[in-house]
Amino acid sequence: MRLQVADGTTENPSRLWAISDLHLSMSANRTGIEALPDHGADWLILAGDVAEKPDDLAWAFDLLSRRFARLIWVPGNHELWTVKGPDGAVLAGEAKYRAMVDVARTHGVVTPEDPYPVWEGACGPVLLAPLFLGFDYSFRPPEIKLETVLEWAWEKRLRSADETRLLSDPYLTRQDWCAARVAWTRARLEREVPAGMRTVLINHYPLRQDLVTLRRIPRFSPWCGTAATEDWHQRFNALACIHGHLHVPATHWRDGVRFEEVSLGYPRQWQPHGRGPDRALRLVLPL
Repeated sequence: MRLQVADGTTENPSRLWAISDLHLSMSANRTGIEALPDHGADWLILAGDVAEKPDDLAWAFDLLSRRFARLIWVPGNHELWTVKGPDGAVLAGEAKYRAMVDVARTHGVVTPEDPYPVWEGACGPVLLAPLFLGFDYSFRPPEIKLETVLEWAWEKRLRSADETRLLSDPYLTRQDWCAARVAWTRARLEREVPAGMRTVLINHYPLRQDLVTLRRIPRFSPWCGTAATEDWHQRFNALACIHGHLHVPATHWRDGVRFEEVSLGYPRQWQPHGRGPDRALRLVLPL
């Protein structure tokens, strides 16, 4: 099998893997990533929450680009958290996202802002589409209004750190930023996905609310995506959809499409099961 990349060249990878939520601020996670073996010509999808700081993201890309032939990355909410940059300036909102994209591009990593690569393998050409969409609090029960959703979650003492650490500048609200990203991404996919071509849609958040399987904290769902993408697996002819964020690794099927939650998670979540980064890698292609 072969992969066609943005510059028109081809490579011969054997497999396409995915993982997310590496959370490299955790020393045990960093140690686990360092222990990953060389995967030669394989490609790796990083579905967000790799690191909060640009320097840590650069560290991950530097290491993983020596273990895999190509990296494809989308931001998670942690990549968007407000931090101080190397020059001491505050990086927040869109500026933080663009700074992380710059880090990725410096290391040759495919981002949601770059041309979509096409996998030419045994299952036919498949377009790999990294997405950055955000959340808009629409993953909530229909009887709960937007203006009361935070109070509804707080009834169970739930509040995401995103409320203070993920700013939406220059957009007025996170919902506005999410809506802008959804509109831009939908138009791009409609324009750039060839008719009849299968896709792998890659996003940090699940594309459907019914994939938010947080049994212990179900009221955390408002911070888990947007209902605007509910039918994208059908609209854009997906062969598979990749996401993280939930820290609940699982395979789900909807309308004949495979949805993979590929989180590693925090050490307390994976260490009791011995499911370190090497075992958390999920095979996406070939099927």
